[in-house]
Amino acid sequence: MKNFIIPGFDNRPILCDLFLPKNKDATVVIFSHGFKGFKDWGAFNEIASYFQQEGYAFLKFNYSHNGTTVEDPLNFSDLEAFGNNNFSKELYDLNQVINWIEQDLSKKVNIKHLVLLGHSRGGGLSVLKGASDDRIDKVISWASVCDFENRLPKDKIDIWKERGVVYAYNGRTKQQMPMYFQFREDYYANKNKLSIPRAAQELLKPTLIVHGDLDPTVNLQEGIQLHQWIKNSKLCIVEGADHVFNVKHPFTSIDTFSQELTFVLEKTLEFLNE
Repeated sequence: MKNFIIPGFDNRPILCDLFLPKNKDATVVIFSHGFKGFKDWGAFNEIASYFQQEGYAFLKFNYSHNGTTVEDPLNFSDLEAFGNNNFSKELYDLNQVINWIEQDLSKKVNIKHLVLLGHSRGGGLSVLKGASDDRIDKVISWASVCDFENRLPKDKIDIWKERGVVYAYNGRTKQQMPMYFQFREDYYANKNKLSIPRAAQELLKPTLIVHGDLDPTVNLQEGIQLHQWIKNSKLCIVEGADHVFNVKHPFTSIDTFSQELTFVLEKTLEFLNE
């Protein structure tokens, strides 16, 4: 199933892809993209196919306010939605996806074994949700942040508040992507619920933390910190890997997985099979 819709925050669409294996009792892996990410970035489709072939159901989706649209899922053509995104809206969307799996896939997969897999910001959201939701069996983070508060712009807060917006430059698309001041307000209004350090220390489920040692976007120390906080966790350091494990966008039919991503997939599969 490709590009189907689940209603998200403010009834905006969550665009989803579902890769189902032949076995009816498959564990479901729910994949969350990161900041300035989307479900069809780079090798995400090929990664989904990899887990499907290994007997896992794989669901990936676009957060409702990630800046893409149903009509244009490969580009950030709705910057107003992007600017109005926040962590609370993304947690709401993730819960909507889990609810849909419970309600609509109960006869096709094993809903008693749900796994959250998140990349970067999506990894942090997976830790938050994994700690608070009994439906989740395991958590996997790829290049995850360890504290959302540390990622908030700290300089020029007064200017941000006065102007109502700051911009995050997207080096790939050359876009200046707005972040409205509500982003910061929402975080501090819901700080305890959105605290990754708190959630990580409460998370007792089996957790795999994967991080590249050459990640220029989220330093390896953040993965190490997550591992120290999460009692039942394994840390997998990927030598020579950047933030996206040395793959690129677009990922064409002639491209192959990097050595680093291949290692990540093997270690993730090993963890899932345990």
